Amino acid sequence: MYRISELAQQVGLSRTALLYYEKQGLIQGQRQANGYRLYSDQDLQRVRLIQKLQAGGLTLKECQACLDARIDRPLLQQRLQQLDQELAQKQQSRDLLAALLGQGDLKAWHESVDRVAPDAHLDWLMKQGFNEKEALRLKWLSKDMNEHEQYMADFMAAFETLDRWGPGSETETRRALSRVPHTPSAILEVGCGKGLATTILASDTQATITAVDNEPSALARLTEMLQQAGLAERVEPVCASMTDLPFEPGSFDLIWAEGSAYIMGVSKALSQWRPLLQDGGILMLSDMVWLTDERSEAAEAFFAQEYPDMQSVDTRLAQAEAAGYQVVDHFALSQAAWDNYYQPLKARLSELQPQMPDSAALKDIAREIAIYEQYLGQYGYQMMMLKKRD
Repeated sequence: MYRISELAQQVGLSRTALLYYEKQGLIQGQRQANGYRLYSDQDLQRVRLIQKLQAGGLTLKECQACLDARIDRPLLQQRLQQLDQELAQKQQSRDLLAALLGQGDLKAWHESVDRVAPDAHLDWLMKQGFNEKEALRLKWLSKDMNEHEQYMADFMAAFETLDRWGPGSETETRRALSRVPHTPSAILEVGCGKGLATTILASDTQATITAVDNEPSALARLTEMLQQAGLAERVEPVCASMTDLPFEPGSFDLIWAEGSAYIMGVSKALSQWRPLLQDGGILMLSDMVWLTDERSEAAEAFFAQEYPDMQSVDTRLAQAEAAGYQVVDHFALSQAAWDNYYQPLKARLSELQPQMPDSAALKDIAREIAIYEQYLGQYGYQMMMLKKRD
């Protein structure tokens, strides 16, 4: 026989817990003449059996039901399903913590966070020690802060010999420029890259041009191209972030952004760049959009990861109207503009893959090329000429 303190020591429970067990009828102490309760070996074993049942996730009440009658199999099935769900959730938690410590893949996590909280995601990345340029690239390219450095080294290796970093053509740059309803005198080009569009803007207008990019190597190539073309005098290269442009309101009568606004988000670009325009100024913005409602699952799945904010043409134009612009004109880039970008990139990929067979960056580029070859036409770039309303 055991006094309650002895029983508590045997089973590792408190005196209060055992008194509760007795109140629920799970054990039966025998009160002695001196007022003490004594418990039998049967009570001890019953408590230990309860503890084993509780280890399976059963509540005390459910344990009592199992002790007093046949096992309730539907109840156990329900408990098993709940435990499986909890284990899966715990495993996800463990995988995330391991990945944050550099012991796993963070790509899916970054993608999910960026879908629901893109601005907070960017701020958080910068708090982890990435500067804004690195954080933006991580959001859109590597999507894994543990592998970012190697990913970007491989990515830049693919593009370092290419002048064009996105779809486009001289013909369509000139076509868009011809739709601007006034003769520009002060142009801001956002995301100028190596300067293919900059050269057209400089040669086909007499405007002063401020060409902004956050990649120094691209600006170096831009300067070289402008000097070779004798156009450097009217172009000022500026290394700056498109999210924090260092210019006074009303500084420009034309802002030019070919394929760059998606990096910060088109809606944000429409809002943040508008004050930089003079009244009646034009924003020429190109963006990847859906061109049809009949879309393949493969294309939708790809862009759900790579450009989750991708919209239809009508939605983008409606966003521009809501942001204080009048749509002057818009048109889609031609097949030739896409070939200008992807054919040299495809050749460069074939050159590098034997040397870098395990490169995640090259695999992502190859996947993007495959989507372009199969599904271009379901999506495309739209050149939009937008006039700032008063």
